[in-house]
Amino acid sequence: MSLAWDPELMPQQMAMNGSEFKECFSLYDKKQKGKIDVKDLITVMRCLGTSPTHGEIERHLQVHKIDKSGAVDFSTFLTMMHRQMQQEDPKAEILEALRMTDKQKRGYIQATELRAKLTTLGEKLTQREVDELFREAKIKPNGSVNYVEFTQLVTLPPVDY
Repeated sequence: MSLAWDPELMPQQMAMNGSEFKECFSLYDKKQKGKIDVKDLITVMRCLGTSPTHGEIERHLQVHKIDKSGAVDFSTFLTMMHRQMQQEDPKAEILEALRMTDKQKRGYIQATELRAKLTTLGEKLTQREVDELFREAKIKPNGSVNYVEFTQLVTLPPVDY
């Protein structure tokens, strides 16, 4: 289950989801020693609904003086998750990035321009991933995209069955 984080409810969310955090962490604790390899950290954090970049992971490791070939214990992992959740606001980040693209401040951008950004900047998507995203968002390849609506759509919490 992916989580939608509310900064106001973060302490309660951390407590309520402690078992989910532990379960996911344990899946990557291959040696059953209470630690995960640093190389798995970004995957575990993303599995739990956050979206750290590689740079953010490096900063978490620096703060805790853990080198890239090291391991992270569960307590340190929880601290990293808490910090990551505090700094993330994916809706605002996406909306700001799209607003910066809209030079005329019209409230929309061209689908071709959005595709170019999604496939060349940041965590690059493949053409196939963009095709799927556009299909789900009902975006025509040469149409325009209302970026407020698009941001709402792509930041909806996933359905939990």
